[in-house]
Amino acid sequence: MMKIVSNELFFAWVEEELAKGNNVRIRMKGVSMLPLLRGEKDEVLLAPCPPDELKPMDVVLFHFRGKHVLHRIIRRKGDWLRIQGDGSFVAVEQCHTKDVVGKVIKVYRPSGREVSVDSWRWQWPSRLWRCSDTLRRLMLRVIHLFRAKEREEL
Repeated sequence: MMKIVSNELFFAWVEEELAKGNNVRIRMKGVSMLPLLRGEKDEVLLAPCPPDELKPMDVVLFHFRGKHVLHRIIRRKGDWLRIQGDGSFVAVEQCHTKDVVGKVIKVYRPSGREVSVDSWRWQWPSRLWRCSDTLRRLMLRVIHLFRAKEREEL
């Protein structure tokens, strides 16, 4: 039986579990991490992460403007992080390391495949996606066009 709860209640529970040292598995929602993480399909395993271990390329759950957001760290300067969704080439967030709730350590695909973020199956596509601005812009336009066409057909 599935129970629907508010985002506030759900993320309060997620934070509580991570604060206890437990890992938490959540389903992705939204399109901001396309194409590497797909909303309503992929799930991620979050783990507690000490602030000093946060580094560029980590995908983290963090507080931003009163919401919880899951995006990738693109730069770190001291205790400040610049963060961006893989599905965006414009919007960039900035937060403090203390705003980070947890870090993605594993991805679960609908096929049942589990991908560790330490494996080449995650690292290689992540780095390729982030290093090619031109390719990323082009691919995101194509992805968003297909998504718009899908919505029109509904």
